[in-house]
This record gives sequence, structure tokens and C-alpha cells, in this order.
Amino acid sequence: MSRDICVHTWPCSYYLEPEKQWVPGELSLTSLSLKFIADKTGKILVSFPLSSIIEIKKEASHFIFRSITILEKDHVKHWFSSLQPSRNAVFNIIEHFWRELLLCQPGATVQASSSPMTKGKELTGLMACSQKRLEDTAKVLHHQGEQFDNIMEGLDKIESDLDVADRLLTQLESPSWWPFSSKLWKTPSETKPAEGASASGSEALGKEGIVIKIPAVISQRTESHAKPGKLIVLVSGLEVRDSDSLLMHRFEREDVDDIKVRTPYEVSIRQRFIGKPDITYHLISAKMPEVIPILEVQFSKKIEFLEDALMLRSTRASSPAEKGCSTWHAAPGLMDRVRPREPSGSPGGQSQLQMSEPFISEEEAHELTQILRKLKSLALDTETELERQDEALDSITSSVDRATLGIDKHSRRMERLTLSEQPREELSTGRHRETL
Repeated sequence: MSRDICVHTWPCSYYLEPEKQWVPGELSLTSLSLKFIADKTGKILVSFPLSSIIEIKKEASHFIFRSITILEKDHVKHWFSSLQPSRNAVFNIIEHFWRELLLCQPGATVQASSSPMTKGKELTGLMACSQKRLEDTAKVLHHQGEQFDNIMEGLDKIESDLDVADRLLTQLESPSWWPFSSKLWKTPSETKPAEGASASGSEALGKEGIVIKIPAVISQRTESHAKPGKLIVLVSGLEVRDSDSLLMHRFEREDVDDIKVRTPYEVSIRQRFIGKPDITYHLISAKMPEVIPILEVQFSKKIEFLEDALMLRSTRASSPAEKGCSTWHAAPGLMDRVRPREPSGSPGGQSQLQMSEPFISEEEAHELTQILRKLKSLALDTETELERQDEALDSITSSVDRATLGIDKHSRRMERLTLSEQPREELSTGRHRETL
């Protein structure tokens, strides 16, 4: 199964009820199941899907050994003890994946095991995944456009201030007998409403944009202190919060030094410091596959895929069922197969068409058509937004150049005014001494 990927493994002991003894081995958690492998024999002693779990509890065996008990639907109770690095860390991770599986699609695994996956369902799921990724990318692009708008408003404010500075410098440079110097003060009162409007606009657009928020199991230094929390992906960075939504740490985009994708469900985020320890957070989440494509967009030069994640990424990219480009190439051909064909002249051809099963049902074809329309609309909106942002970048570049030239010009004028005032002060000081 492509979804049944190993998430984590822990050394532990399993209690065999028939033999009344503890067996050392390894507990392995996948995205859909749990299994225990004995060390000596290498056999799988127990394996069951997460969907069959009724209850997960922390208990003590014989009031001494700290254990985790898992109760299945058929009232079979499994005991796991001597868990490393700690019982709480293992419990938090298993409970997280169990809850997320139940909250996400309660009957998905049962339906998948009972009925085979048809080509239409596979293509529909693939197109829905592509739509989700494009929506996330469009959301990031939209917040990036808001940041460009804030930059434009800030540059407009700078240009307005430079105009005011130009008029003030002109007044200082003009002689006292110049009759039009008093008229230079009219501009600041005219710019006040614009300042208020720009401030309100920047206040409205300056709100932090949340791209995606997912529950996660968080550990900072050691895995033994893993606890539930949240990962929030923002336009300007990342936030790590605990289960009570209290901020644990905020990574600004420029502060993130590297992001290591260990597995499709585990990510490490690090911020380096000189002279003090680095800040590193390890996050495990059942919804991490939804976040990794967004992190690839935001931190393309800082993200690194380790061996397990890299192998999965290469196999996913090489498989024709999950290639984005193959989807677009395959969709027209599949849609052509869905369309009714003209009956051939031979009666044998008609009987063969009647006996053959449809490649995609009408409901699946209708759903695919709707998804393709949404994808087309998202692609057009994304293209329009990109064109608008290209124009905004050109305008920002020209505004920055104008502001730089204006600041340099005003700096030179202020230096000349300062130098010209020094002889006047010396002359007035000399005259005052003569009078004395």
C-alpha cells in the first residue's frame, strides 16, 4: 500500500498472553497500522490496523512496569512495556495518528479493503490531490501579493515624506526675503488624510496570513519529551504552539537555516546561533504530507530530503499514477474513453462494446469534469495574480530607485546647509564679541 508508510519504530516488550511472558522486540507504527516484531525470531507477533482500535491507555503492569495498553474492537487487549525513549512520547505519537485517522475518514480504510480501487477512483483522487496543492500554492501567492501591496504603500509613504522634505529644504535654502516661502507649508496638511488612509490600509493588510495549520507531536531536544501541539505555516514564517495554543517558538522566514524531511510524516526545523545552542524542533504529524509541498515552495533553498523521504519522493515522481504531468497528458485520453463512441458497422463490434465494462463511470466522469474546471479556474487566477505581481515588482523597483536618488539628493543638500551655517555662526559670534 502506498499510504502504509513506516512512521516510527520503538524498542519495547510485548506481553504474550498464552505463554505468560514478555518478549523483547520492536514496535512499528505506519500510517494505517501497528505491528510488533520479535528480536529473536524476527516474526510479526501482532499486527492490527489503527481503525480497529477502541481505546489507548497508559497503565502499569503488576503496579510496577509502565505500559501502554491498546484495546481492539474484538476486545483483544495488547500490552506494550519498556518503551524507549519514553512511554509518554510513544503514547502521544500513536494516539495522534489514531485520532487523525478517525477524524479524517472513518470508513476509508474499510471501504478500501472491501472494494477494489477502480481506475476512475484513482484518477479522481489524484486530481483532487492536485487541486489541493494548487489551492495551497494560490493561497501562498495571494498572501505574497498582499505583502507586495504593503511594500507599495510603504514606498508611497516614503515618496510623500521625501516631497515634504524637499519643500522644507527648499524653504531653508531660500533667503528670508523670498515671498513664496510661506506657501511651502501647505503640503503636509494635504498629505495627512493620505497618511491615515495608508495606515488603515497597511493595518488591514498587515494581518498575519495563515497558510495552513496542522496538529503535530513536537519535541525540541530529545524525543522523550514529545508532546502534542500545532504547526502553523504563515506567509512570513512558521509558528510552533503547544496543545493550549501557547506560542513555543516563532521562526521568521529568514531565520530558518534548514528544514530536514526525515520521512513523509516527520520534519526537523533548525535555527542556528553563534555562541549559544541552536534551536531545533522535531515535528511528527499525520497531516505532514499536506505541509511538505508548501514548505518546498516557501523554503526551496533550505529544505533537504533525507534518504527515506528522498526514496519515497523519487518513487512517487517516477510512478505514472502520481506524476502531475502524466495527469494532464492522461486526462484527455481518459475523457475520450468516457465519451460515447459511434457504433461500428459490424454487429460483432456492437456486442463487444456492450459486453465490455466502462473504463470510468458517469458519476466519476462528472466529478472529474468538475475538478478539471476548478483546476482551470485556479490556473487562470494564478496566472493573473502572477502577472499583477510582476507589474508590482517593476513598480517597486522603480520606486526604490527613485527613493534612493531622492534620499541621496536630500542628504547632499542637508550637508551643504550645515556647512553654510557654520561660517554664519562664526561671523555672528565674532560680532557679538566686538560689541562686548
